[in-house]
Amino acid sequence: MAPAAPPLPVGARPGSGAAMSPSVAELLLQRLEREAAGPGRGLCSREAAAALGLDHQTLVGAVKSLQALGEVIEAEPRAATRWELSPEGSEVLRDGSPEVRLFRSLPAEGLPQSDAMKLPGGSVGFSKAMANKWLRLEKGAPGGPRVFRAVPEVQDTVQEALRRLHRGEAETVPERERNDLKRRKLLLEVTLKSYWIRKGSAFSTAVARQETELTPEMLATGSWRQLHFKPYNFAALGLPPPAGHLHPLLKVRSELRQIFLEMGFTEMPTQNFVESSFWNFDALFQPQQHPARDQHDTFFLQDPAEAPELPPGYAAKVKKVHSQGGYGSQGYKYEWKPEEARRNLLRTHTTAASARMLYRLAQQVSASCGSSRRITPIRSPVWRCSATTRGSRNGSRWGTRGSSARSCCCPWGSRRTSPCWPGGSPWSAPP
Repeated sequence: MAPAAPPLPVGARPGSGAAMSPSVAELLLQRLEREAAGPGRGLCSREAAAALGLDHQTLVGAVKSLQALGEVIEAEPRAATRWELSPEGSEVLRDGSPEVRLFRSLPAEGLPQSDAMKLPGGSVGFSKAMANKWLRLEKGAPGGPRVFRAVPEVQDTVQEALRRLHRGEAETVPERERNDLKRRKLLLEVTLKSYWIRKGSAFSTAVARQETELTPEMLATGSWRQLHFKPYNFAALGLPPPAGHLHPLLKVRSELRQIFLEMGFTEMPTQNFVESSFWNFDALFQPQQHPARDQHDTFFLQDPAEAPELPPGYAAKVKKVHSQGGYGSQGYKYEWKPEEARRNLLRTHTTAASARMLYRLAQQVSASCGSSRRITPIRSPVWRCSATTRGSRNGSRWGTRGSSARSCCCPWGSRRTSPCWPGGSPWSAPP
């Protein structure tokens, strides 16, 4: 049996040369072994990073890698607040506060206010110096308002407070002053996150990288007996299964539907999947003896087998067109049977819903406009079963009130507008 390979340092990979130089995790473990020898003792991650000459985030990555190995170390997250000088605060620490710089630059005889504002710190420190009563403004002076010193000398308390904060003596600066410096954007309150690191129950300075897979080579050589495997997490979530996707044609249909909805169109109801033969065939002027109405191509219902009633006025007009013709059509010249039109079936196309909707629109127009309306069928190279509604009130000018367009296939495959004509009266002549 081949001897087992020596353990690799944490974070190292075979052939990476990591055994030549200690890794960050090893350096941390070695320092923890030296510095935290007593029970309960530990290391601050920021102090350890500074001592090792490392970036703190690099050390935090090593801490998390060691935590993944089990009980090698214990890491307690901590947060501390400290004060730092902003870039403006650093400038005040070096040169003094704007109000003091303005006061010390102002000559004893004073200056016109416009010239005083041009002195160092003038544009920022003038209002603060006036509030502290260090300066006085004589508005009636010859030549315009003039600024004079109001006190012989001032002390730069702002610069002194920033100096103490810079030295880490925040407790010597009253909270009111700290808040005032923060409001003037000279001071920043920074939250520092760190870890308090202690030895774990399985602490070791030479921790091997845990294996995550049992390979055929491990089984063949028996090296798996000397290796440490990462515990299997049975509570881990697996990869989400791929979800279904819309068919490309459905995507196109959805996009076109959204375009029409944004243009102001509304959808007609199409949820009545059980339809009568009247709306599915007769209202579209498909003859009752047409082969498409055969039971081998259409599923008729047994319960309920027939529709309770047909629209009386409209059914009579449809019967007349089928039997005798009308509206420019010679008809089919056969005896139209209402019992055949009442037979219920599973709707074979949504054009049946179009015929029903056009009929309802005609009734609505008739109720709102009375006799002063016209419903004109449209002969379109694209749309079939289409109509436009025009109305007039009190003899006013005719105007378009609405239109409807729906594609349908006539029995002989040609475009025709006769399905729209009997929907109501009076009807204008087709264009």
